Amino acid sequence: MDYEAADMREALRAGEEDLKALRASGEECHEKRSQIEVELVRKQAELKFLDETSRKELNSPVAELAAPDDPVPDAEAIAQARQECDDVRNRIESLGAVNAAAMEEYQEAQQRHDFLSAQRQDLIDSIRDTEKAIQDIDQVSRQKFAEAFEAVNANFRECFLTLFGGGIGEMRLTDQENLAESGIDIVCSPPGKRLQNVLLLSGGEKALAAVALLMAIFKYQPSPFCVMDEVDAPLDESNIGRLTKLLKQMADQTQFVVITHSKRTMEAAQALYGVTMQEPASPAWCR
Repeated sequence: MDYEAADMREALRAGEEDLKALRASGEECHEKRSQIEVELVRKQAELKFLDETSRKELNSPVAELAAPDDPVPDAEAIAQARQECDDVRNRIESLGAVNAAAMEEYQEAQQRHDFLSAQRQDLIDSIRDTEKAIQDIDQVSRQKFAEAFEAVNANFRECFLTLFGGGIGEMRLTDQENLAESGIDIVCSPPGKRLQNVLLLSGGEKALAAVALLMAIFKYQPSPFCVMDEVDAPLDESNIGRLTKLLKQMADQTQFVVITHSKRTMEAAQALYGVTMQEPASPAWCR
């Protein structure tokens, strides 16, 4: 019985040790359970905050953002997503306050833009049409000028030959390639003289050359009237005779009124009109 009592006391002691260890383990488990409950409450609060934030900013609950079986992202992916979210938020905040009338202002600006675009296109079309018309006019003008120049030049040669009784007179373009900007030189060669510029001629020769050019223009584009004032003053009688002969030839299409003191010119006139004044040296008129 003593042995049995000793064994039982030993077993009791061992049982007490086991009980003590189980109690310590139970307390540890209870403490862990308390920590888990606290962590659960914190997680639930965070989840509720995230859900409210999601509904406020994304207009969607957290449960609808991702499927339950989706893998949980790691810390690096979460940090990257947070950085992207912050960048987007900063960009949104930098836009400033929301303008409720922005759509109306946009529509007005769009209508204004469409109107100005249509006006711009009309201007571009007008400029293109105007440039085309200018090109056409310029081309026709060059053609007409070339035709008129050739005709007047031919008439000038003929009239020059008649007034000078020989020689050569012609017009030359200073720039054959650019008719619109080209000048015109008058080159004359009276009988017995070499070809030279009209500015190098004598006074009578210049007068005859000018009359020849005038008559050449009248032959190309007749005028009903022509008033000539003392054009025969620097001419001798032979030149006056050739001038009056040319005037008679041109009198069929142009009526010439010549102011002159030359008797030779007066003799060739069809009608004479004298003008008298109190002062001497009154001019005579002939037609």
